Amino acid sequence: MTRRPTAQPFAAALGAEVSGVDLAAPLDDGDIATIRQALLDHLVLVFRDQRLDDEALAAFGERFGRLQVHPNLRSESHRPEVIVIRKEPGDARIVGAEWHADTTCLPAPPMGAVLQAIEVPPLGGDTLFANQYLAYEQLSAGMRTMLDGLRAVHDDTRVAGPRAELAKGRSTRVRDDDAWRPTVSEHPVVRVHPETGRRSLFVNVSYTRRFVDMTDEESAPLPPVAVRPRDAARGHLPRPLVSSGVGPTYLTESSGDSPEPWLRPRDR
Repeated sequence: MTRRPTAQPFAAALGAEVSGVDLAAPLDDGDIATIRQALLDHLVLVFRDQRLDDEALAAFGERFGRLQVHPNLRSESHRPEVIVIRKEPGDARIVGAEWHADTTCLPAPPMGAVLQAIEVPPLGGDTLFANQYLAYEQLSAGMRTMLDGLRAVHDDTRVAGPRAELAKGRSTRVRDDDAWRPTVSEHPVVRVHPETGRRSLFVNVSYTRRFVDMTDEESAPLPPVAVRPRDAARGHLPRPLVSSGVGPTYLTESSGDSPEPWLRPRDR
């Protein structure tokens, strides 16, 4: 009988640790199906003690769909889909320090991300994930009804380009050249997952600018309710920080714990 990977939940809100699998080895369709179902069930998966080079990291990601080249972060790899995120001593900021879902400025954002931690501090430097199913479900009935009918404008002006305030004071570089232009898209504020049928919030601090058919002033009172996940919807990764993890960005939002100076996760 073929042994499949197993997932053990580690937090009430979301997250499971997967054992019994070597991500650098060839995985059959049954292994991938098991991992994908665990992803649907738990939203964030942790795989400990993995050692993946860029090719193996990309190969694992390709089992879930076509890889995407990040529109703003610069790759240091021969695989342009693989980027390195660094925080060096003296850095005032780190990529992803705000609650965000990846590149929601794009018309079709990626379904997930695979991260591999290369160097992690003994204390701090955590990666936090928030369950956007729960963020929606814990809102009042009146707020859910209002948000169900809204669309939001997303762009990347806060994270890239010459005026990006979040790009200052970081070792990880983003595009700020003269040819850079903002990427702007509209998305529903509440999305229905195509496989689970559950509703989740699809707004975030880094990319969501305002609500469609509203001014910035009219939109301002809503983001603190809709964008900042409640404490009960946060999942905290166990120590040491994951070697490799995968999670769908349209169901979770992540945030980096910024005080530690030498966190270097790798993201595709």
